[in-house]
Amino acid sequence: MGRGRDRGGRRRSGGRPAPVGTGGPKGRWVGALPRSRGERSGQGDSRAVGGPRPDPPPPGEDGIGRWGAGLVKWLRWPAQGWATEARLLRWLTILWLVLGVAMLLSASYVTADSAHGDGLYYVKRQLLWIAIGVLLMRGVASMPLQGVLRLANGGLLLMLLLTWSLLVPGVGRQAYGAVRWVQLGPVPLQPSEFLKPLLVLQSARMLGNWERLTQGQRWFWLGTVAAALVGILLQPNLSTTLLCGLVLWLLAIAAGLPWVYVGGAAIGGVMMAALSISLREYQQRRILSFLDPWADPFGAGYQLVQSLLAIGSGGWGGVGFGLSRQKLANLPIQYTDFIFSVYAEEFGWIGSMLLLGLLGAYGWIGLRLALKARDRVMRLVAVGTTAFLIGQSMLNVGVATGALPTTGLPFPMLSYGGSSMLSSLILAGLLIRTAREINAAPVVGLRNLEARGPRSPRPNP
Repeated sequence: MGRGRDRGGRRRSGGRPAPVGTGGPKGRWVGALPRSRGERSGQGDSRAVGGPRPDPPPPGEDGIGRWGAGLVKWLRWPAQGWATEARLLRWLTILWLVLGVAMLLSASYVTADSAHGDGLYYVKRQLLWIAIGVLLMRGVASMPLQGVLRLANGGLLLMLLLTWSLLVPGVGRQAYGAVRWVQLGPVPLQPSEFLKPLLVLQSARMLGNWERLTQGQRWFWLGTVAAALVGILLQPNLSTTLLCGLVLWLLAIAAGLPWVYVGGAAIGGVMMAALSISLREYQQRRILSFLDPWADPFGAGYQLVQSLLAIGSGGWGGVGFGLSRQKLANLPIQYTDFIFSVYAEEFGWIGSMLLLGLLGAYGWIGLRLALKARDRVMRLVAVGTTAFLIGQSMLNVGVATGALPTTGLPFPMLSYGGSSMLSSLILAGLLIRTAREINAAPVVGLRNLEARGPRSPRPNP
């Protein structure tokens, strides 16, 4: 061995390792190999050639591992430290989504296989929208509510422009006699659906600080709301207009506005609805068919008659999952507006009561949060999100059962539709975020208390 070298051919005093062509294995550089975790703990790998093997790079060292690990961490969505209401809302939302996918599979399989040659055509697309929506829901639930409120201004302006652009010939896509969708490449977008969470945020921010606003700010907000409602009504989309107007009216009541304003808004909404019905004949036919659907069972009352037949066929326990007969040829748009009819036929009265129980639990948590909130803006966000999710669900059930005139409102997180799914999950994320912030309390660490020092005694009076 040379001077200043050990048996392995390495210099004792450090420096660049020498090749061990005579004493090392096949001339490899052995001095620069990193030590593995086993070697550092005294349990090296005796099978390693030329020294211990380096550890494989942990997830995140390369591009694919970094994005994959981030995606897995994002989807896990840990809820440590969350309030009970926030955790319950998360699990109820997941249950709602799972039920929706199952019902969409049952309601759309035959139609999708006949029209597209793939029975899972609608389910695949719905799962894609759910994946995007869950990411949006988690993003909203993880962001401070003040930050979300600041983003609402730009979002509301963008959706207002898209809503009014539908009135320009050739911009919107027509379906079922109405122009409600903007085609953004291969993706159809319904601006009125995204106006729902934006109207809740903007209205909560304005109504929550109503006393601090100037008259100019109040009139500007009222003009913005009126522009949104009129733009939706002119598509035409009376049902969504009435739903948005009703939620805004409830927000005004929850904010404690004077009854003169609340009553004036109610009168204005009724007059707007009456004017729309008087100008459109198809809306008049829907009102008449609602009063007596059997007067024209193959015309204006066809949808309601077939829906009632489906619900009545379910009986107490239903005909079984996937065994609905009305969905095969008779019930129209059974995977969107009348998906509850398919559900009631397959699961019966008992299953319908369980679904209503799910909606009741969701609404009870939202109402509990509204009553628990000390901040007015948070209270209004809780009221608005709950009213949209549960109110629209109950309106859909009312239409399917004949308690309300036939409209085009989908069942949130149950009916097929990308814009409706994204809007509903954003609303759910807002409610979860509100639950987290309402139950949050400032935590003072021990070090902070020590830094303050002992309190000085109060002087005697």
